[in-house]
This record gives sequence, C-alpha cells and structure tokens, in this order.
Amino acid sequence: EAERMDNYITAVAAAGGEPVPGCCPAPDPSCAGLLLCGGGDIEPSLYGQEDRGSHPPDRARDQAELALFRAFHREWKPILGVCRGMQLISVALGGDLIQDLPPGQRALHISPEGDLVHRVRALPGSFLHDCYGPAFRVNSAHHQAVGRLGEGLRATAWSEEGFPEALDWPERRIMAFQFHPERMSFGKRRPDTIDCEAIFRTFLEVCWRD
Repeated sequence: EAERMDNYITAVAAAGGEPVPGCCPAPDPSCAGLLLCGGGDIEPSLYGQEDRGSHPPDRARDQAELALFRAFHREWKPILGVCRGMQLISVALGGDLIQDLPPGQRALHISPEGDLVHRVRALPGSFLHDCYGPAFRVNSAHHQAVGRLGEGLRATAWSEEGFPEALDWPERRIMAFQFHPERMSFGKRRPDTIDCEAIFRTFLEVCWRD
C-alpha cells in the first residue's frame, strides 16, 4: 500500500504540487484540492446493494473518504478520483456500482501479474478527447465498474465493453478515471499507453485558480 501511495505522491510532486498524503484523514481546509486514490472495494450498503461479489470493505476508509468528498464538494474545490476514487465519487453523488464484472470481461481489466492494457474511446469535446484523441490505450486493474452515474456526473470515456472509464462534472471541477494515471506518467511512463502527465498538470492548474 505504501508503494502505491508513493506513486500518487510522486506524480503530484512532479506536476508541481505539494502533496499532503494521509490514511483516513479529516478534511483539511488549507488544501486546494482533493485526490481520491485507488484501493479496495466500497461497502455495498453505501449504494443500496447487498454483497454481490465485493471484497471485504474498509469501513473506516469508506466513511473518511465520503467525508472528505463532501467537505471539498461543499466548498466547490477541485476533486480528482482514480479507480476506487472514481467509484466513490459516483457513490457519494447517489450512483451505484457493478460489484463484480463477469468472468469474460473481468479478464480484460485485472490480472495478478499487474496492470493490463486496453483501449478506451473518449467523448468528443471532453478533456481526454482533446488530449489524446477519440481512442487510446490505458492500463487496467479493477474488477468493479461504475453502474448508475451519480447526480451531476457525465461519462467521458468508455471501455470496449461499454463500462465508464472516466467521469467529470466540469462546473464542480470534478474529474475521475477508472484507469491509473499515476502509473502512466512522469517516471512511470510506459510505451504501450498514453502519457498521463497532462491529467495531473491540469488538475493542479484548476486547484491554483482559486
């Protein structure tokens, strides 16, 4: 877990930001923005479902991150979600999740050997479309997916199976990705995917506008 957190810290710092990492922290009003990281599954009862293939939840983390989201959302501060972070944003806004992708589809999104790579297509006019074009390759490490979108959110990219790969709410300065940009940028750039440096630089630019 520490190594994974280091990837986010490194990416934010490399983009020119000052990361303030924490495990289940209380909201810090001095922070200009919020980055919700990847991790384990969210408690299904938080989006009105019984357990249908979720991994055991970390309830303390769930509650802490929901409180963080609500605090930053209430203040209209920029929020970036990655993997679990994208799912949590949608759940916090009333959405739900597909708890366990069918076996034939799950094989395209998660592997015990590490990140897989697959194509996604982007919504014309969206941030991803402007940066990377209509279709491009990203990494993948998840067995769940966003189902019903939370209020205010729109999907801006989809996997080849039709699952959302990115969400945003431009007016509220929310951007979120099912893939892992921290493992495709700066020192973690890879030749078989897009370079996600622009995601972190853009997020920080939005944070600095206040």
